[in-house]
Amino acid sequence: MAFDIEMIKEVYAKYPERIAAARKAVGKPLTLSEKILYAHLWENPNTQVFERGKSYVDFAPDRVAMQDATAQMALLQFMQAGRKKVAVPSTAHADHLIQAKVGADKDLQDSLNKNDEVFNFLSSVCNKYGIGFWKPGAGIIHQVVLENYAFPGGMMIGTDSHTVNAGGLGMVAIGVGGADAVDVMAGMAWELKFPKLIGVKLTGKLNGWTAPKDVILKVAGILTVEGGTGCIVEYFGPGAESLSCTGKGTICNMGAEIGATTSTFGYDDSMRRYLKATDRADVVALADTVAEHLTGDAEVYADPKKYFDQVIEIDLSTLMPHVNGPFTPDLATPINELAAKAKANGWPLKVEWGLIGSCTNSSYEDLARAASIAKQAVAKGLVTKAEFGINPGSEQVRYTAERDGLLDIFKKLNTKIFTNACGPCIGQWDRAGAEKGEKNTIIHSFNRNFSKRADGNPNTHAFVASPEIVAAIAIAGDLGFNPLTDTLTNSSGEQVKLDVPTGDELPSKGFAVENNGYQAPAADGSSVNVYVKPDSDRLQLLEEFPAWNGKNVMGARLLIKVKGKCTTDHISMAGPWLKYRGHLDNISNNMLIGAVNAFGGATNKVKNQLTGEHGEVPATARAYKKAGIASVVIGDQNYGEGSSREHAAMEPRHLGVLAVIVKSFARIHETNLKKQGMLGLTFANEADWDKVQEDDTLNFIDLESFAPGKQLTLRLDHTDGKSEEIKLNHTYNKQQIDWFKAGSALNLIKQQQA
Repeated sequence: MAFDIEMIKEVYAKYPERIAAARKAVGKPLTLSEKILYAHLWENPNTQVFERGKSYVDFAPDRVAMQDATAQMALLQFMQAGRKKVAVPSTAHADHLIQAKVGADKDLQDSLNKNDEVFNFLSSVCNKYGIGFWKPGAGIIHQVVLENYAFPGGMMIGTDSHTVNAGGLGMVAIGVGGADAVDVMAGMAWELKFPKLIGVKLTGKLNGWTAPKDVILKVAGILTVEGGTGCIVEYFGPGAESLSCTGKGTICNMGAEIGATTSTFGYDDSMRRYLKATDRADVVALADTVAEHLTGDAEVYADPKKYFDQVIEIDLSTLMPHVNGPFTPDLATPINELAAKAKANGWPLKVEWGLIGSCTNSSYEDLARAASIAKQAVAKGLVTKAEFGINPGSEQVRYTAERDGLLDIFKKLNTKIFTNACGPCIGQWDRAGAEKGEKNTIIHSFNRNFSKRADGNPNTHAFVASPEIVAAIAIAGDLGFNPLTDTLTNSSGEQVKLDVPTGDELPSKGFAVENNGYQAPAADGSSVNVYVKPDSDRLQLLEEFPAWNGKNVMGARLLIKVKGKCTTDHISMAGPWLKYRGHLDNISNNMLIGAVNAFGGATNKVKNQLTGEHGEVPATARAYKKAGIASVVIGDQNYGEGSSREHAAMEPRHLGVLAVIVKSFARIHETNLKKQGMLGLTFANEADWDKVQEDDTLNFIDLESFAPGKQLTLRLDHTDGKSEEIKLNHTYNKQQIDWFKAGSALNLIKQQQA
């Protein structure tokens, strides 16, 4: 039986009336995305029509999910909100703080030893406030959510950008910062700009070596890392219906890499099969009663260009396996072109590691198809030329795969089976030799491949592919190997060719697990104590950020002018810094240390205008803050792309940064800045980026008249005595300006709760 079945019943009971009201208001057939959005409006029934890409809308999500790295800060904030219990079903999942090194058992125990304080904190907070807790080793948040909580037509937010994985079960699931999660857990509306819609029509059927992963690798190549910003990607067509549910999840998961708000699929038989296999036949019975509302209207799919802002069509029958990278997930290359492209670009052809797992590709089907390649390799006398590692997605997947012999197949190839956790995907990988910084190549089935992402080595060329392609290339040890056409030399000197992968969509004997790692919260948590040691270097109770004094801000200083790509990894690195995710002051020592300074081209080296000396970014920010001087960050295009981590906004706020001014923002990061009471602004004229000089004094001369739809003016005072004014755009509405005035959204919540 499903978790929260009564909540699901209530959601479906409201669907017919709400969809009818939405269709009447809009006056046209509806996409699936619109149905879910309109069905989850904070105020229903609805009579308004919202303008895509412009209207700010209040929603009422059904549930909240948090992973351990972001849950710490989210729950520290929730503790200040004055609530005795969360208002919607919520869960926290311990999956980010487990480092991959030796293998599952030892790595998990090492993590428990090192992170005991944090895990106990999360366990007690969840117990106190009515939040389900998935313990270390239980699995990766998004796989666990798909197995237990996702349901067609639902709306969920989660404090991780890959929350979008739940679109594989027909949800609108959106990654957010912790402050957004606090709003929903506190029983308040959640605000989102009504998304634009991209339709992807899938025809044909996957065959041979092509996998669901290749769909999103292809889409990423088409749309780039910015092309989905502010949009929901809705997949439809006969090809969509032919995909497995977990395959759909893979496609939705990596939609975060094109900047999409989320991605989703309509309710179909693959979802029914998956729900039943994961002991949720009761959800199927309920969903079937409103099935017509859990997919887009037929008229929409018959003439998609009339109803979507953009339409892409992909024929799965002719889709080639792709390998994306290095250093960016949208550099898409069909596998038959990879060898030539790698040689032309000087990418190392020798593959050092192949890695399968992460929330993107760690389902039973993923392991089964990769295992079919491993089984062939053993039978045909091949050994892996690269090292090989696997992270199962959940304890249920791991236990079932072990029962069915899949893990034994991998072990015959000396594969390291890591913990059911994120591991190398988010930089939690103690890779031997990475500290040498040598140029090398790895291939993995993860979603991201930014520089330093997996192992901290900026010279690691990481490529993204399906699990089956990863397995084949790991066996070959050669990035240029094309399993569709090429042969390998076995131990007997014979030329052998790998057959196409096979694997069950779902386990034929059903899923099984002895201990899934779930901790239910106390029915009454009022007597549960949550303790944070005053001298802890891992956890720190939060203090309110100061409110704006209502005056223009004059005499601010430039902290850093960032040139080029600046992801949340550059702003607040993961890896070894994950240990400080619950301690704002300590983790602030990694603020912007990976960003490239436009003045000099170095990282973590900026000019302190008070001393004239150059120093580290966090130390310089602290010096300005101590002197009572506001500082400003200048950025480039798509600033803050990547994960949902709100630390990338909280750290600048904590260290006295007033404003981040860029050419363009990634959606989640812009929202996170607003939530923390900062100014997230864009150049009205992008060329004005060039006008900002290293020694400038920055003056916000009309901040006192900050209002929706009204530009702000920044006066740059140069050291030569000249000044010039530039115009800045913003997307703040009245409520968001109130967040700024109060000092943060959380400050405003507390004022309203008082």
